[in-house]
Formats: sequence, C-alpha cells, structure tokens
Amino acid sequence: MKWNRDHQSNDVIDRRGESSGGGRGMLGPLMAIGSRFGIVGVLIAGGIYVGSQFLFGGDGVSASGKGGARVSAADDERAGFVHFVLDDIQSVWGQEFPKLGKRYAPAKLVLFTDRTRSGCGVGAAEMGPFYCPADGRVYVDLGFFKELEQRFGAPGDFAQAYVIAHEVGHHVQTLLGLDRAKRAAGRNAEGAEGASVRLELQADCLAGIWAHSAQQRKFVGKDGTAVPLLDPGDIEEGMGAAASVGDDRLQRQSTGAVHPETWTHGSAEQRVRWFRRGLEAGELAACDTGDGVRL
Repeated sequence: MKWNRDHQSNDVIDRRGESSGGGRGMLGPLMAIGSRFGIVGVLIAGGIYVGSQFLFGGDGVSASGKGGARVSAADDERAGFVHFVLDDIQSVWGQEFPKLGKRYAPAKLVLFTDRTRSGCGVGAAEMGPFYCPADGRVYVDLGFFKELEQRFGAPGDFAQAYVIAHEVGHHVQTLLGLDRAKRAAGRNAEGAEGASVRLELQADCLAGIWAHSAQQRKFVGKDGTAVPLLDPGDIEEGMGAAASVGDDRLQRQSTGAVHPETWTHGSAEQRVRWFRRGLEAGELAACDTGDGVRL
C-alpha cells in the first residue's frame, strides 16, 4: 500500500513508553475470557464488549516514546503507517455518513506499550487491538503487528490496515447504533449464531467497504505522479489477516479442537467472506448481519 511517510494524524494519541500506573496483572473489574485479535480477550463485568472492542479515559501526549522508553525505528515506521491509514479510513466514512443523513465523528486511536488506561478499563497488549465505545477510541499496541505476522502468519502492511479498519468499523457501529443488540445480549452473546459474531462479521464487512474505496483511488507522490493506492497482493494480505484470526483457526491452534458454541468473532471462512462482501459491494446495505441473516 502506498502511503505518505510525512503524514501526521490529529486523531492519533501516542502513549508509547508511558507507564499505565497499574502494573502487570492488574485488570481491575475486568474478567479475562477467550482469545481475540491478539491472544487474550477481556469482558467488562457490566458486559459491553469482548476482545477487539473492549475497553478510563484522559488524553495522551502525541510524542513518540514518552516516558523515557526507547522506541525503535521500525515501530516509528509502523506508527507513521497507522497515522496515514487511520485518516484514510475515516475520510471514507466521512463521505459515507452524509449519504445516510448523518455526520461522521472521527474516532481517536491510542498507540500504547504493554498497558494503558481506557474508558472501559485497563487495556493490555495481550488482548490485541480493541475499541472502547465508552470513549470512542481504538487502542493499539504496535507489537501486535509483529504477532500478526510471526505467530498468525499474516504479513504485510495491508494486513495491518485491515485490523485498523475493522476496529474503526466498531466505531461506525457505535455511531449508527448497530451495536445495541450485542450490548443487550450481554454475556449470552457468544456462539456461532450469537450477537457477538454478527457484530464482528459486520465490522469485517465495514473494513471491506474501506478497502473497496482504497482499491479505486490513486496515491499522488511528492513528484506529482499518480499511481494506484493499493499494491498487487494487498487485498490478499487483508483476507489472510481476516482468516488468521478466525475463531476456529485460533481454537485449533491453541487446543486442537473447535467449539463453535464459544465463538465470539466467527470462523476464518466467515471473516474472509464478509470482508469480501464489503469489498465487492462498497456500501453499508451489504453489511447486514442481523438476526435471521445467514452468516
């Protein structure tokens, strides 16, 4: 994927290197369950979100490596990519919402190291990227992108872009009220046909809508040359990432068995299919995963 390395987003809050103040192992009122975009999912005791949309507020400081911790050049490169991709994704939703007679309110994205505070509790790197509806923010520890490549076998910059687009998809759901069924279902939301899976597959479809737009646009370099924004193989990288975090694949890798009754995000095949559905249609109407819809 082509991107501007000088781009800085006003919606990225850089907390890398900051101390969370909580110490490892302190999750307060949160209860660990299942596995998610990363490894361990977390459910708020009151029951808002699981895993990749999970979790007291306060603004960070947009400064790389705040707190004296060293930040590698590779991480700064990844952070720059996040700045560009976040704004690209949100610009697409800024154009889509008026078609629905609504105004898009951008999400903030918090980059952190190991642990951080959020509007939904203490977020940990082990949970993978997550979205907190209470503060409208996406949280990302850049170490997850290494995990995505090395452990889950999903390399490439567009695999990382898919993850961000999926999390912003949860923000879109919150703004449009599409997440109400999941919240109402609470802890009974799991299972292959449950509200959690329906919400997650819809977020994959919403990520596909952004990919649809990106596929059709040009990137203008510093010399004024316009080239396709996406590189050959980018879409395949996104689908590979979607498949790599399917519930069936993660369960098989960790336990050797698959238990659909405990699913929260959908199978690898479902995640790819719904991402492709948004990619091909490019419109919100294609992303209906409500009750009665075949997943």
